[in-house]
Amino acid sequence: MGSSLSSYVDIRRDLHRIPELGFAEFKTQKYLLDYLSRLPQDRLEIKTWRTGVLVKVKGTQPTRILGYRTDIDGLPIHEETEYEFRSEHPGQMHACGHDFHMAIALGILTHFVNHPVRDDLLFIFQPAEEGPGGALPMLKSEEFQQWRPEVLFGLHIGPDYPVGTIATRPGILFANTSELYIDLVGTDGHASLPHRANDMVIAASQLAMQLQTIISRNIDPLDSAILTLGKVTIGTKQNIIPGNARLEGTIRTLSMESMERIKKRIRALVRGIEEGFACEAHIDWGANYCQVENEKNLTREFIDWARRETDVQVVECREAMAGEDFGYFLREIPGWMFWLGVDSPHGLHHPQIDPKEEAIPVAIDLMIRWLTWKANP
Repeated sequence: MGSSLSSYVDIRRDLHRIPELGFAEFKTQKYLLDYLSRLPQDRLEIKTWRTGVLVKVKGTQPTRILGYRTDIDGLPIHEETEYEFRSEHPGQMHACGHDFHMAIALGILTHFVNHPVRDDLLFIFQPAEEGPGGALPMLKSEEFQQWRPEVLFGLHIGPDYPVGTIATRPGILFANTSELYIDLVGTDGHASLPHRANDMVIAASQLAMQLQTIISRNIDPLDSAILTLGKVTIGTKQNIIPGNARLEGTIRTLSMESMERIKKRIRALVRGIEEGFACEAHIDWGANYCQVENEKNLTREFIDWARRETDVQVVECREAMAGEDFGYFLREIPGWMFWLGVDSPHGLHHPQIDPKEEAIPVAIDLMIRWLTWKANP
């Protein structure tokens, strides 16, 4: 492969030290470009897009482009692991496995630089998956469209699965997601003069309770949807009536119809709060990601191939209510994503997530074999 498989564990650790938030992945981009610059250049073409990188590995007799995508950003989480290579950036961490994803992608790419296949391969290092969302603008960019692949593949670490196992399914794998921010504006006042204030503690409390009725009373019980409020910010001191409140949450559905129904109901409830509490309200839907829907025939082909040609254990899993902006790519380009088992005692976005690095060579070997088979028709 040009580098030993163990060297990609070292790369993962290098990248783990420098997590960066969406569209600020400057050190990460430089690390990737420096690595690429040390590879043989005769088959490489490289473009940058904002803080992302696009790399084409030219085939021997190309008739199409096959794509492989990885994400590169970290999360605003303070790391609580005991790693010697823990984050050097306070309040930022690779808590969703993007350090794994990048190391795996570099391992696959390096192999095909040294062992070309017939078709061209495009490796997509996408920024801002955790927010505000890099997939959609990257998809629409001139740089991407010049090398637009015919099919596209990707993976995501899966803490619940053991090393040596992958999990996927034809059809929907991850949910539609939307952030939710609601600001309520009333009037501040002294606790001793409540009649001169407009208390947003009461308004926010009422709204929080009403929002929890949407799933149970507006969504088909045979459908799946989530509305979670994860943060409510109100007030500054115990004897001040707060005139402002902010509710922050997330919405997740397995259909766009349910997403629109939930948003319509939220708008109606918020209008009722405005009227009932004589306040102003503002809704911000934040980042919205569409469902990750695996193309059924390609996914079935991959599952059957992996069971026939490899030693990995393939699980046909259920849908997950996780969100991933890879769905925007799959909405226009057929392909699939799978969970890569990493057997962590803590889940995604946890400050102590501890994925097993033995999964890195498993994924590199699997994808090299798959792309070799797929790119040599």
